[in-house]
Amino acid sequence: MPRRHLHVTGAAEAPLRAALRTLRTTLGVPGDFPPEVADEARRVARDPRLPIRDATDIPFFTLDPPTSRDLDQAMYLTRTPGGGYRVRYAIADVAAFVAPGSALDREAHRRVTTLYFPDLRVPLHPTVLSEGAASLLPGQTRPAVLWTLDLDAEGRTVTTDVRRALVRSRAQLDYPGVQRALDAGTAEETVALLAEIGRLRERLEIARGGISLNVPEQEIVERDHTYVPAFRAPLPADAWNAQISLLTGMAAADLMLATGTGVLRTLPPAPDGAVGRLRRTAKALRIDWPHHVPYAELVRSLDPALPRHAAFLQECTTLLRGAGYTVFRDGARPDRALHAAVAAPYTHCTAPLRRLVDRYTSELCVAASAGTAPPAWVLAALDGLPKEMAEGTRRAATVERACVDVVEAGLLKDRVGDLFDGWVVDVREHEPTVGTVQLENPAIVARVAGGATPLPLGGRLSVRLVQADPGTAHVLFAPG
Repeated sequence: MPRRHLHVTGAAEAPLRAALRTLRTTLGVPGDFPPEVADEARRVARDPRLPIRDATDIPFFTLDPPTSRDLDQAMYLTRTPGGGYRVRYAIADVAAFVAPGSALDREAHRRVTTLYFPDLRVPLHPTVLSEGAASLLPGQTRPAVLWTLDLDAEGRTVTTDVRRALVRSRAQLDYPGVQRALDAGTAEETVALLAEIGRLRERLEIARGGISLNVPEQEIVERDHTYVPAFRAPLPADAWNAQISLLTGMAAADLMLATGTGVLRTLPPAPDGAVGRLRRTAKALRIDWPHHVPYAELVRSLDPALPRHAAFLQECTTLLRGAGYTVFRDGARPDRALHAAVAAPYTHCTAPLRRLVDRYTSELCVAASAGTAPPAWVLAALDGLPKEMAEGTRRAATVERACVDVVEAGLLKDRVGDLFDGWVVDVREHEPTVGTVQLENPAIVARVAGGATPLPLGGRLSVRLVQADPGTAHVLFAPG
């Protein structure tokens, strides 16, 4: 599920950042790594398990936000005879550093995923690995899981090969710089092909009924002792880069399904109630959604540079709840194999520095491509992965929701007593005087309670802010 990207600027002692520090304590978020884990990370950083194959002659580049240091992926894109394409996609080989049963391995199973707060990240692995020895930083030789995907002229996958190799990224690129070069026509061919292949993959996504959410980043800026929200709309280059990751995740799922052993990322179709709630949110934000227009078509028509559209895209992530991981083995095809948003079998395999399961899917795909059995340590852990990942995903979702609450409380803290216009998007079934209101300005979703009559589901409602406390992350409105 795409994250709601929140970023907070301001001094460390600012109230909002202080509230986020308190939140980490309240939620029991992991802090520093235990000494034995940190010591082991420093040791293996100096002596990883290196592959025999040398692919350092391939001029890979990475594409990430400008300040990123945990670089999971590097790519090199070329044309092939006959009008097709070759995608070489190198994924950081975390297994070269993390041995099964080691202190690092146990800690990774405890943390499961990197946690994202508006002011910092809580990493899955010690930064000496995730931002150092295992990261695909430019000019550094690194062990990687190297995918070679040949595509036809329409962008469909023709052949897939996965094997370990040493790689060396030549350049660390960022989205704004790549977009400027693409728009100006000055990008070198391997970068220009990102746009060409990305557009082809987007067309195939539409044809199979898939949908990608380009969720904007919301930045909260401290200004004159108050907080001002702003959205950073994703660039086309963000979406094209995501298409390369999706392409690889779909190829990985196909590899594992062909061999009969693996783990898929699955998502059931959204329930009618969730779609109905989203329609009420669209109405509240003055977004026209005719009943004959499918959800995917509406999302593709939105402009994330517009605050109302950006807020709606944030709420669209609620339709992706219910995603999970499905394990299958011994040739038995799983009952649930599709990811409803991807509209195809799919798995996570491109972010092993930040997500536990990706280390295992990489191993399964290397074995499948070579025609060999997966390592015993992978098979031993396979059945427990869905539960571990579910717990980690719930923790990440709790963090995300709590961060949104803290930030929204910070935005509203000086406006207690003010009236706002909103729409009721949800009402408790057995307590109809309590529900959820979507404000139009600022575009905030919050709880409303305290009235004497049932809330008008789907109706307009004037509400008064009665509580906004960043310290407790509580925001509450009452009917005005």
